[in-house]
Amino acid sequence: MKNLIIKLLANAVALAIAAWLVSGITIQGATTGRRILTLLIVAAIFGLVNAVVKPIVKLLSLPFIILTLGLLIFVINAAMLMLTSWITGKLDVQFHVADFWPDALLGALVITVVGMLLNAVLPDKAEIR
Repeated sequence: MKNLIIKLLANAVALAIAAWLVSGITIQGATTGRRILTLLIVAAIFGLVNAVVKPIVKLLSLPFIILTLGLLIFVINAAMLMLTSWITGKLDVQFHVADFWPDALLGALVITVVGMLLNAVLPDKAEIR
């Protein structure tokens, strides 16, 4: 349970930094508490998308990942971010990614880098995707 909470908070931090750095990623809320709640909901949805959909997409695109020497992973991460934006839109959660290029791709890059940095700081059992 502790590991799950750490992953959720780490995803929330990575998403918050991506929203701060990339102008096309927005997290809205009337108050700071509401924005934090929105961020935690988005982090949970993003974690579910990465746990369920991403492995299937990576398996199906494995030859292309090998062919592009792994660079397709960034496109897949951006697609997962766009899927999260679409799901949150359907659930009326105030999170939006404007466009695939450059917003989702740049956001996925930021989330990956922040995730790597947080993995270096957090305990080993709290890996972030």
